[in-house]
Amino acid sequence: MTESSTIVSSRSTFSHLVRIPVLVAALGYMVDMYDLFLFSIVRVPSLTSLGLSQERVMEDGILLLNLQMAGMLIGGIVWGIMGDKRGRLSVLFGSILIYSLANIGNGFVSSVGAYAVLRFIAGFGLAGELGAGITLVSEILPARIRGYGATLVATMGVLGALLAYLVSYYFDWRVSYFIGGGLGLILMVLRFRVFESGIFVQLKAQKVKRGNLWMLFKTRKRFWKYLNGIIIGTPIWFVVGILITFSPEFGAALGLDKPINAGKAVMLAFSGQVAGNLVSGFLSQYLQSRKKAILLFILLSVSLVLVFLLAPIDSSTTLYVVCACLGFSSGYWTLFITVAAELFGSNLRATVATTIPNFVRATVIPLTALFVLLKGHTGIVYGALIVGLLAYLLALVALYFLEETFTKEMDYTEDD
Repeated sequence: MTESSTIVSSRSTFSHLVRIPVLVAALGYMVDMYDLFLFSIVRVPSLTSLGLSQERVMEDGILLLNLQMAGMLIGGIVWGIMGDKRGRLSVLFGSILIYSLANIGNGFVSSVGAYAVLRFIAGFGLAGELGAGITLVSEILPARIRGYGATLVATMGVLGALLAYLVSYYFDWRVSYFIGGGLGLILMVLRFRVFESGIFVQLKAQKVKRGNLWMLFKTRKRFWKYLNGIIIGTPIWFVVGILITFSPEFGAALGLDKPINAGKAVMLAFSGQVAGNLVSGFLSQYLQSRKKAILLFILLSVSLVLVFLLAPIDSSTTLYVVCACLGFSSGYWTLFITVAAELFGSNLRATVATTIPNFVRATVIPLTALFVLLKGHTGIVYGALIVGLLAYLLALVALYFLEETFTKEMDYTEDD
């Protein structure tokens, strides 16, 4: 065999090996998002079948959503630290096992209390999937194509929300939970072919602190970088956690001609987000900038929020279209996660990439709390408007101060 053919063969083998973890990470996030948004889709039928009144469906729905997010907040910290101390793969295996079993358990619930406990456990498990997957992908891919790998992972994740809608359309809500748990267990078996990040393997041989959460707070620069990374993603969860999840209640407040189906609204929003993730990812590559692409999507998103809440919409069809457009404008989730992974050194990368998206998801707790407080005084529409404008304003300020990470190399560590 000639030297040139050996080089070609080596490159082909490397390309094949790289494709495996990228694909498995992408499929893992798809199952993650399936479970995460299945609750938003089956919230009304599942709680109604448990005997709750229409008023209790919204109130207990917010409680369950907040418990799920609280689980993700705590899980994000635990899995993030474990990802830097024990490796990216340990998180990918542990997280998928926990949320798959919790998913199956959700199909057996007969009370709101049991439902609440299992949503918390599922949230804890779900918290590790995305950050570990993106960290692994960002460390095994070269800088020039890193954005494409992250785009694939995030886009496949959003397809999980679409799959959740399709499954819930054809099956009972309990069976939908069983299917999600089964898919997770199947995927866990496939992960035995995934290899650990080379950067992490080298990191283990170095005498540096790994997964030390307190290092994020030791310097002002590092803390503000971390905090700004969280704030830029908050508008995404304002849209998903409030406008889309409670679209039936907004539809009623707007006096639409037909009731809004939450499952359909979620499906359309995440169909739009699939396109948004692709466009924002390629736009970032074209502009050679993460920040510019994120800025364009934030500005588009706040414009569509104003349309959703203030435009004279009287047709359910029109509101569904706006939900799809809102989903598209929230498609900078890919870039947001990529930036989180790129912001910090390899000894804190999994901690940051796992905790930041879960802190963003957990912002739905104060967002919904403020929303519930305001809607009692201003009504549901203007309560959401105030909360939304605050989230977008803070995101724009945070983005301004955030560093550009497009060309940043990944093989470095943070000093203690």
